[in-house]
Amino acid sequence: MSDAQLTPDVRDSDHVEGPASAHVTLVEYGDYECPHCGAAHPIVASLRKRLAGKMRFVFRNFPLREAHPHAEHAAEAAEAVAALGGNDAFWKMHDTIFDNQDALDDENLAEYAEDCGVDEEKLFDALDEHTYSARVRADFNSGVRSGVNGTPTFFINGERFDGNWEDERAFEAALNAASRGR
Repeated sequence: MSDAQLTPDVRDSDHVEGPASAHVTLVEYGDYECPHCGAAHPIVASLRKRLAGKMRFVFRNFPLREAHPHAEHAAEAAEAVAALGGNDAFWKMHDTIFDNQDALDDENLAEYAEDCGVDEEKLFDALDEHTYSARVRADFNSGVRSGVNGTPTFFINGERFDGNWEDERAFEAALNAASRGR
């Protein structure tokens, strides 16, 4: 762990999977088009499944627009799906976007939204009007305040995890250690 602290702490507006009573909370600042986030996604998905009920997972947007031209619209699309379809729809969209990182133009995003139960015209309207850009920007700004300077960046129980997230067993061991230390 490092000295960097999560700011703000997990809040009601966050996208959360898992119980609030979980002994460990994993927060990811991610970019939907980032290849490193794409590599982390199956590892985090595996941990989400194995630690279900024991871990709370939170995803916050941190689109790196200069490097990833589709990242911001992908984040806005995920936020639109959350607002229009609910929490389960958000997580389905989140996973679908990461599973299709090479196809993130607006037409693809609308197709994914429809698969999540959200009307594609409503998604296009939200993207055209940047309805959820303030939400994406709020996540990004919280990342900056938390010392995030690249993606993915993880926080375990509020402290930045600087260990090797690519080693799933080591990542899980860090989560379990944090769970016991709570």
